[in-house]
Amino acid sequence: MSNNIGINEPVSLMEPMIPEESTDILDNLAMELTEKTHRLAGQIHPIVQFSIGNLIRSMNCYYSNLIEGHDTHPRDIERALAKDFSSQPKQRALQREAKAHIEVQKIIDESPENPHLVSEDYICWLHREFCTRLPEEMLWTEDPDTKRKVKIIPGELRTETVTVGRHIPPRPENLSNFLARFEEAYQPDRLAKLRRVLAIAASHHRLLWIHPFFDGNGRVTRLLSHAYLKFIGLGSGLWSVSRGLARSVGEYRLRLEGADASRTGDLDGRGNLSAQGLVDFCQYFLSTCVDQVEYMGSLLDPTEFLRRVQLYCEDEERAGRLPKRSFSLLREAWLMGQFERGRAKEITNYSQRQASTVLNELIKKRLLTSDTPKGPVKLSFPLDAVERWFPNLYPSHASAAPS
Repeated sequence: MSNNIGINEPVSLMEPMIPEESTDILDNLAMELTEKTHRLAGQIHPIVQFSIGNLIRSMNCYYSNLIEGHDTHPRDIERALAKDFSSQPKQRALQREAKAHIEVQKIIDESPENPHLVSEDYICWLHREFCTRLPEEMLWTEDPDTKRKVKIIPGELRTETVTVGRHIPPRPENLSNFLARFEEAYQPDRLAKLRRVLAIAASHHRLLWIHPFFDGNGRVTRLLSHAYLKFIGLGSGLWSVSRGLARSVGEYRLRLEGADASRTGDLDGRGNLSAQGLVDFCQYFLSTCVDQVEYMGSLLDPTEFLRRVQLYCEDEERAGRLPKRSFSLLREAWLMGQFERGRAKEITNYSQRQASTVLNELIKKRLLTSDTPKGPVKLSFPLDAVERWFPNLYPSHASAAPS
């Protein structure tokens, strides 16, 4: 890091902003993502989608942490959401980091769509909301050369030059100019539908290229991509691109580096940066999105999902951990979104007392939940059930209980 001030860098250094000429591959990926996202949403009851959203936020947080090299166990994330923090300082800090990510994504998910989501103000807001929730010890970064500690100020652009691998991002005095060009290029209201989808992929790289903050750029960029997908109607609480990026993190970084490269000749576009490098990154990013939508579509196929829930209930009943006919109530919640408590007798074909026993046990085990003590119940997704209902949602090492 250094304080070399006064060199004006033209924003053209960041061109091209979107692949200059659409390719069949990118257009087809954009259309495929649109079609499969809508199909996925169409097969799940809206109330169930909302419940799954809580699970997907935790999963998204887990994989976003993993990209940063922070392997926070899903059970520690679950405990953090219940405000049950570890007594170990390092583990507690990672739990607070995870909780911060989930809270910011929840704000995005539950807020009206923001047409200015690619503005400097919104990008700084994401950084501020995330960083203000972090413990003090996570608000410092270190110069890799001098080992000097630098304080991260939530929501404020960096004030020094930095080096990220082999890439030297814009100088601090030029950041606002680059972010203004970023907003101009990626403002969704100015783009046709297919170009909006390409813009999500291209903007993901270009924001990392600008590297506006001392730290937290990866988190902010992935949160921004999430918000952008939501804005154009492709994001939902049913899938997460971060899972795909984390599971192919080597290729993710390789494609980012490729899009950092300078133009290699007359056949590589007309901008300063490689047009082919940007196309390759966009293809990788959109393919990853499609793959994750397909993956969640296979898990949430109604027939297959209910089959796994039924097998889970049968196993738990044999072990004496669930009462018989638990599946009938869980199936009803899946199909109808929610049901009134008084219908438990009808659904289970039990006496009122027996039906209440089954219902209360499912609520106790957090397989069903309710917004009020006497209100209708709906599906919930505690981690013990998630590991059976959503196989391979997390890597195998994350399914074991933490030591």
